[in-house]
Amino acid sequence: MSILVLGGAGYIGSHAVYQLIDQNHRVVVVDSLETGHRQAVHPDAAYYQGDIRDKQFLDDVFTKEDIDAVLHFSANSLVGESMQQPLKYFSNNVYGTQVLLETMKEHNVNRIVFSSTAATYGEPETVPITEDMRTNPESTYGETKLTMEKMMKWCALAYGIKYVSLRYFNVAGARKTGEIGEDHQPETHLIPIVLQTALEQRKAITIFGEDYDTEDGTCIRDYIHVEDLIDAHLLALSYLENGGESEIFNLGSNQGFSVKQIIDTARKVTGKQIPAVSGERRPGDPSVLIASADKAKRILGWQPSRTSIETIIEDAWNWHHTHPHGYDGGAEA
Repeated sequence: MSILVLGGAGYIGSHAVYQLIDQNHRVVVVDSLETGHRQAVHPDAAYYQGDIRDKQFLDDVFTKEDIDAVLHFSANSLVGESMQQPLKYFSNNVYGTQVLLETMKEHNVNRIVFSSTAATYGEPETVPITEDMRTNPESTYGETKLTMEKMMKWCALAYGIKYVSLRYFNVAGARKTGEIGEDHQPETHLIPIVLQTALEQRKAITIFGEDYDTEDGTCIRDYIHVEDLIDAHLLALSYLENGGESEIFNLGSNQGFSVKQIIDTARKVTGKQIPAVSGERRPGDPSVLIASADKAKRILGWQPSRTSIETIIEDAWNWHHTHPHGYDGGAEA
């Protein structure tokens, strides 16, 4: 079976490619390298560089390769940037998905697993968040992901393209064997920023707000190991292959960790001081975001096994301290 992985040179997509090849699938990667890294693509994957909005390019890939199903990770995903450049996000995320679905329809490919986000919910009314809660995105990024989900819903009805949409929370960690990991420019995720501070690439980590209604005053988030996340994608793929209906699932660990807990755990894992300074709250940061992943466990049989925050940070640190400058700097012993 050939699986097309869109965004397979990115952080999450590259981990999907490695796991698929571990399971002896043929994998075809499409990535524009706008934010991905050529070095992150598994050497055994077929690779095409291009933009999914380019219909001719995408049509050529589907013509050359016998695609059975699609994993879609290709999207711009910076919340702050999305508020400043909404049209960029609608073009790449929404129009890109439209072109993809058109191409899938023309080539009779009718299964897609889609990388969505908890940002579709906005500020939750209660936690943990379940899939039946109201969606009310507070960012352009979240709005585009919700629009992509809706586009798939109507294409499923009209053309029989079955989809699974996976709404993630905070993804972290790296492949334990260390070939690939998280390398964003600029970096906006908490755990890599904390580890960059441990490497003395930053003077200090800024804690944005210490007056939230939580035990230690800092925001609480649900962290999921990237390898557990990909396990869910492969289960979703099997679910569709076995005749499953289109569905939406949350993916999270069902537990929350505060910013201060993450910093303290990183100090323990790395043995470094990791200076922290207090900053102002950021607009739109909810105090607590925790997922209920019960539906994914019940229907997909998903059982995340790397839920310890120490394990998540240890695997991330294994990548960061051996690749202190990401893919561009090469590995260090």
